[in-house]
Formats: sequence, structure tokens, C-alpha cells
Amino acid sequence: MTSCQRFSEYRIMWVLVFFDLPTDTRKHRKAYAMFRKGLMQDGFTMIQFSIYARHCASAQNAVVHVQRVKNILPLEGNVCIMTITDKQFGKMEIFNGKSPDIPRCGGQQLELF
Repeated sequence: MTSCQRFSEYRIMWVLVFFDLPTDTRKHRKAYAMFRKGLMQDGFTMIQFSIYARHCASAQNAVVHVQRVKNILPLEGNVCIMTITDKQFGKMEIFNGKSPDIPRCGGQQLELF
């Protein structure tokens, strides 16, 4: 496999987690905090409130992180997990009000051997 094939924007995946969890009681708030902390410990980054994303090198790697999210699901609330390609993620349009927002540049991939 060549370097270009390994880093194809069609092979690199993103795992998106959308959630709406109750925060009425102390128990609910604790479950919310533990779920959010678990996402961050697994390398997810907040895109918006209750929307987190994680970059994965391959579909196989994405499956691992989807399973990790499933393992920390709270007892109550709604959670949606979506896996998309880097190409699809790159087509996202971001707005701040009516003005297009300039996306932050992603990290640069380094390969050490």
C-alpha cells in the first residue's frame, strides 16, 4: 500500500457523537459529566455543545472507537453515533451567524519510521 492510499480522504474516517442527555437531577448531571469525560479521554473533541468528533485513521479504527462510545452510554438520554469519511467531513460548511466561519486548520499528519 502506498503512502497516498494510506492517507486517502476516502479511507480516513470521522466518528461523530451527538447526544441529548437529561440534567434534571444530580444523578443525571453526574451521568452526563461521566459520558462527556469518557468521550474526551478517548480523543473526541467538542464541535458544538453535545456534538463531539474524533478522527480515525481507518474504518477499522473507527469501529474500535464506536464500540468504546457504546461501552460508556448512560442509562438515560439520546445518543447518536455517525461515521463519515474525511472527504464528507471536509464538505461541512461552518457559519457564525450569517457569515461563513473560517475553519481551523487540522493537525498535520506525521509518519515516523
